[in-house]
Amino acid sequence: MKLDAIDRAIIAELELDGRLSNVALADRVHLTPGPCLRRVQRLEAEGVIRGYRAMVDPAAVGRGFEVLLEVSLTRFDKTSVQCFESTMIDYDEVVELRRMFGSPDYFARVRVSDQSAYEEFLTERVMTIEGISTVASRFAIKVLKTAR
Repeated sequence: MKLDAIDRAIIAELELDGRLSNVALADRVHLTPGPCLRRVQRLEAEGVIRGYRAMVDPAAVGRGFEVLLEVSLTRFDKTSVQCFESTMIDYDEVVELRRMFGSPDYFARVRVSDQSAYEEFLTERVMTIEGISTVASRFAIKVLKTAR
């Protein structure tokens, strides 16, 4: 798929404010509302725009403590990998899970209320998953930049 400058401008504006009205969006990208709406619909249909979401303050919903968790497995057979991945995906505390090339095998972003809740989550849930070799937890001192 080829994106032109107007498509990229539409995407940039919607990344900044996904609730932007079509009229306001059209004005910002210098189109009339009809062609702008058709472009947005095409970008949605082609999967370039995958959806819209609210950015919620994690602390306001009891998830203000974020931990970056590195996990390595002992076994890499299909069943073990699927078991680990499906278990981690099902945990509400896990907000991001990535399978990595190299070491560690997985990277997870975990959000809980506080350090005590994290310790319980780690020991009672994560470390009970069969086949885990090592885990390493990282807490950020300061967040300097996040995705929009």
